[in-house]
Amino acid sequence: MARSHLAAAARVARWADAALGPGRNAATADGKATLSDASAEHAARALGLTPAQVRADWDTARLAGLVEVHGDTARPGWRLRAWDRDDSAVLRGWVALCDAWSLAHPEPEEYEPAAVAEVVTAMPQVLSFLQLSAGPVPVPQLLDLLQQRVTELRTERCEVDYAPQADDASAACGDRTGTGGGLQRPRPALAEPAAADAPLEPLLDWALRALASVGALTYGDGQATLTPLGSWAVWVKLEQICVAAQSPAGNIEQGAEDMLRGCARLRPNAARAEYRAWLAARPVGSAVTELIDAARGEDALLRGLAFEALRVVGAPAEPEVRTVLDEPALRPYALLWLAEHEGADPEDAHEVLTREEATWLWVDTAAAVADHGEAPLLVRHLESAVQPTVPTLLSEVRAVGHPRTVQVLVALAAAHPDPALAKAVRRAAFQVHTGG
Repeated sequence: MARSHLAAAARVARWADAALGPGRNAATADGKATLSDASAEHAARALGLTPAQVRADWDTARLAGLVEVHGDTARPGWRLRAWDRDDSAVLRGWVALCDAWSLAHPEPEEYEPAAVAEVVTAMPQVLSFLQLSAGPVPVPQLLDLLQQRVTELRTERCEVDYAPQADDASAACGDRTGTGGGLQRPRPALAEPAAADAPLEPLLDWALRALASVGALTYGDGQATLTPLGSWAVWVKLEQICVAAQSPAGNIEQGAEDMLRGCARLRPNAARAEYRAWLAARPVGSAVTELIDAARGEDALLRGLAFEALRVVGAPAEPEVRTVLDEPALRPYALLWLAEHEGADPEDAHEVLTREEATWLWVDTAAAVADHGEAPLLVRHLESAVQPTVPTLLSEVRAVGHPRTVQVLVALAAAHPDPALAKAVRRAAFQVHTGG
């Protein structure tokens, strides 16, 4: 069902990829990310559509993530690239479109923006009610629910007129001073009369038509019914809320760096649960950007943890992971991530690394162990090197140019119980330090 709803949008997105060059950092034929009249007419001729249909399908493609706009360029989104091989990518695209229902089917201009915002905020509860009803629901019943929810929203904002009757306002909103004596002085009215007076019936009609246009429900004959896709989308949102509520250490409110530090001492399964909770609470795109930025920092431990969190993200992280392949500090991590994403066994993924990249990763991991681990862990880390002997390892470590090489070798020399090996490692550290 999701494929059928997005098929026209995918068709236009593929045409744009071939005809306008997105995905190769090239501007569209018109120098714009949005379709100009010339581009729309070009697509209409090529696809046998009208320019209006092309524009509608283009907008749907953008909302569903089939096309990504960056400045003055447009390129295929990861969901379009994964269209033929990944059903979950198609479903994610449809959920993104469903989330953007109020943009996919804009409200008429005569509606007050404040009233529209209230209805958009209240509609998730209406959808949840439709999901629980598991069948058609009369519009008057939905209207009653919408009115109740909008009233709750206004009450939460305490939208009453304080100026004429301060005492009544205090009673309506409760004592906000903590003194038990009510509000001490009148406040200006917070409610927007136009929003408060706006009839909700036409706004509900608009919302139901908009949700029907993206395939979330059917609407007609005075009733609305969730489609199987719409019911699934509601479950997805409820699941995200539940996952977000399972943050064991309260890291859900933290930025990426602090969240990763909070996960450093957790067991792998617990850390992955924390990553899922953190990711569920924010848009995927901004979360991936935060994790990549955290990986660029000086703390090697955070670098490794950031890519572990990106493994939880999965396919949506692929485009941004590919963009860091030219960054030496991130390239080994990105190559391993991409290899595993493309189906390689995690135990064999290291085979995609060159000897130099593997050595860089060994030093970076050793730096994380030296900063955050215990001495025995650093000694055991020697066994993970690709080099067959310690002298070969030291030679290649010195040549790879990692900025933490000296600190890693000094820490390893201090931790290793073999005096002869420790001496050789200290000598290597000194030679790197002096440029020898």
